[in-house]
Amino acid sequence: MIQITDTLFIEDSEIQIEAVRASGPGGQNVNKVATAVQLRFDVGQSPHLPEAVRERLTRLAGQRLTKEGVIIIEAQRFRTQERNRQDAVERLVALIRRAAQPPKPRRPTKPSQAAKKRRLSKKRQRSETKRRRGPVDLDD
Repeated sequence: MIQITDTLFIEDSEIQIEAVRASGPGGQNVNKVATAVQLRFDVGQSPHLPEAVRERLTRLAGQRLTKEGVIIIEAQRFRTQERNRQDAVERLVALIRRAAQPPKPRRPTKPSQAAKKRRLSKKRQRSETKRRRGPVDLDD
């Protein structure tokens, strides 16, 4: 069981972790040892996620979310498979924690009377500047 918040958790069986070969330089072991980790988490099939968290998680996942609704996290920062596994799980937990926090409601605000006056005053000044740029009437 992976604890996300005080009331939210996911089972270990809900995530699949697969070892893959890391890209980039790696010396002698680069073609022999699979140290990178690919974590898969099916958002739609998780019974422990509330619907609101599930919706926010699909929005937050972005490029990591497949068309089937599976989040794929690749971890290859570290040289050992175990550390990359921990890193992938930590990143998934952080993503779900962000989704678990409800968004702060927006309070509609109005501009103050002084702000309206400033805006209209600047608008008049700008209008006058542009009007003066026009053709000059020399018949006067």
